[in-house]
Amino acid sequence: MNLKKYLVRALHRLQKGPGYTYKELLVWYCDNTNTHGPKRIIKEGPKKKLIWFFLTLLFASLVFWQWGILINTYLSYNVTSSLSIGFKTMKFPAVTVCNANPFKYSEVKHLLKELDRLIEAALERILQPTPGNGTENLSPPLDLELWNQIPLVLIDEHDKDNPIILDIFETNKTAGGNDTAMGNETKKKYKLAVKLCSHQGSDNCTYRNFTSAAQAVTEWYILQSTSILSKVPLHERIRMGYQAEDMILACLYGAEPCNYKNFTQIYHPDHGNCYIFNWGMDEEALNSSNPGAEFGLKLILDISQQDYIPYLSSAAGARLMLHQQKSFPFLKDQGIYAMAGTETSIGVLVDELERMGYPYSDCTMNGSDVPVKNLYSQYNTSYSIQACLRSCFQNHMVEICGCGHYMFPLPEGVNYCNNEDNPGWAYCYSSLRSSIKQRQICIDSCKETCNDTQYKMTISMADWPSEASEDWIFHILSYERDMSTNVTLDRNGIIKLNIYFQEYNYRTISESAATTIVWLLSSLGGQFGFWMGGSVLCLIEFGEIIIDSLWITIINVIGWCKGLKQRRARARYPDAPPTVSELVEAHTNLGFQHEATGALPRDEALPPEPGTPPPNYDSLRVQPLDVLGPDSDAE
Repeated sequence: MNLKKYLVRALHRLQKGPGYTYKELLVWYCDNTNTHGPKRIIKEGPKKKLIWFFLTLLFASLVFWQWGILINTYLSYNVTSSLSIGFKTMKFPAVTVCNANPFKYSEVKHLLKELDRLIEAALERILQPTPGNGTENLSPPLDLELWNQIPLVLIDEHDKDNPIILDIFETNKTAGGNDTAMGNETKKKYKLAVKLCSHQGSDNCTYRNFTSAAQAVTEWYILQSTSILSKVPLHERIRMGYQAEDMILACLYGAEPCNYKNFTQIYHPDHGNCYIFNWGMDEEALNSSNPGAEFGLKLILDISQQDYIPYLSSAAGARLMLHQQKSFPFLKDQGIYAMAGTETSIGVLVDELERMGYPYSDCTMNGSDVPVKNLYSQYNTSYSIQACLRSCFQNHMVEICGCGHYMFPLPEGVNYCNNEDNPGWAYCYSSLRSSIKQRQICIDSCKETCNDTQYKMTISMADWPSEASEDWIFHILSYERDMSTNVTLDRNGIIKLNIYFQEYNYRTISESAATTIVWLLSSLGGQFGFWMGGSVLCLIEFGEIIIDSLWITIINVIGWCKGLKQRRARARYPDAPPTVSELVEAHTNLGFQHEATGALPRDEALPPEPGTPPPNYDSLRVQPLDVLGPDSDAE
C-alpha cells in the first residue's frame, strides 16, 4: 500500500467524518463544534448566513484583540506593593562614627605647609588687591610650581566674547592680551575659578566656576591635598587620624558598659579613621532587648575641634550612620552630622524592603550578576548599589585617566593619582565626573539589592552639658582621658549620642506579581466565553481542525509530487510501453523469419568447442513484465 493511501486511511480513522478536502473539513467543523456562531453559518438561509458570518468574524476579532492586550499586560510583569507591620526582637543596627575632620592638623601640617602658604597668599591678594602685596616679599618664596599644577584664577564673564582671565600670582592679562589691574572697583566683576588643564602648559583647559570664593578655595584645597595625601602610605594615614581611645570617651549599651575596644576600625578616605559598633564581622550582632532610650547605645565623643585642618574641614562635628551588619558605610551619602556641645537623641524605626527579582525588577541578590567588579569586596562587605557606582567610576577613572582617585578603593596593580606622576589627572577627573554619558553607563550597569533594610531616624538635640554641670563633667572626662586634674575638654569638642529603637514595630514593604499565570488563563477564558461562548474544549476542537488541515495538505503535496514524477516520465518516453500479446507476436514472427531463410541460431551454426558446457535455454524464457506499475495491486 503506498503512502498516500495510508495517510488517507489514517485521516479517516482519526476523523470519522467527511473531510478529505478543505471545504468538506470546514463544513464538518462548523456542524460539529461547540463554539456558538459557526453552526448558524451553515444551517441558516442566505441572508442570515451572511449576518452570522459577519458577527462571528467580528466577535472572533474582538477575542483576539482582547487576548493581545491581556498577554501584553502579563508580559509587562507589573508588581503591586503591600505594607505589613510586625513586632519582633530586632538586631541593633551597626553604628559608624567618624570625625568630620579626617586628620589631626598637628600630624599633617608638615605635608600641607606649602599648600597652606599658597592659599593664605592667594586669599590675601583676593581680599586686599592693592599694589605691593605680591609674592616677591615673602620669605621663603612660595612654591609656584605646586600652584601652577592646579591654579586658582579670576574670571570676568560679562563679555562672553572677550572674558578677562587673571591668574592670581601672575601678571594680570585679558583674553586679548591687554594688561589689566584688579582694583577695588573692578574686583566685584570677577569670579574665582579652578583652572584644570590636560597637562601643565597646555591650552586644553577647563574652568570650574564658583559663585563664592569659599567654595572655590575648598575645592582647590581638596584637589591639591588629595594629590599630596595619595602618596602617603595607608598605615601613616591611619596614624595621623583620630585614634579610638582619644575619640570615644564613654560607651554604654543598654545596661552593659562598653569601650573603644568594642568598635571595629576602618579607614574612610573622606573622614579618616572611623569606628563601627556592632558590625557583626567578628562576632554575632547584638539584639535590642526593649525599645526606648534606656536600652540603646550611649556615646560620649571628643572631636578635638582645635586640631582641625583649617582649609579642608569647614564643618565641625561627628559624622555618623546607621546601617546593616557587614555593609560598608557610605557616610558622604547617607550619614548625618552631630553638633559639638549637644546631646543628640536618635530614635530608629525599621523598614524592610523585599523586591521581586527578574523579570519583575532588575535587582540582584548578592551582586554576582552585576558586570561591575566590586572594589569594596576587600572589606568583606555585602553588595550595595553605592559600592557598585563608586567601583564603576573608579574603573572608568583607571581606564581613561591611567590612575585611581584617592577617595575610592584601588584595583590591583594601579596607583593613586598625583600631580607629579599624572599632571592632567584633575582635568580628567573633572571631565569624567561631569560626563552624563559615563554616569549613565554606571547607572545602567549597577542594580539595586532585592532585599534591603532602611533605618528611619527621628533626631532631637539639646545643649550638653548644661552651664550648671559643665564644670564637673569636663573635670571628670578630662581626668579619665588624660589622667590630669586640668580641664583639657570644652564645649566645642564634646558630643553625646543616644541611639535607640523607638518601638519594636517594623514595617515590611514587599512586592508581589500583579498578574500571574492563573490570572492570565482566567482572563483569556473569560473573554473567549463572553464573546464566543467557547471553552477550552472549543480550543481543542480548533486545534484538531488545524491538524486535519495539515494532514490534508501533506496528502495533496504527496499526490502532486507523484503526478509531477509521472509527467516527467511520460515526457521522457512518449510512446506507450508494449503489451504482452505484442511481445509474444514479435517473438513468433522472429522464429518464422529464421525458418524461411534457413539460418540457424548462432549456438547451432557453430558447434561448441570441446569441454564447453551445454547452453542454458531456460534463460531465454520470456519474463513477465510489470507494466502495470506499483499501483496494480490496488484493492
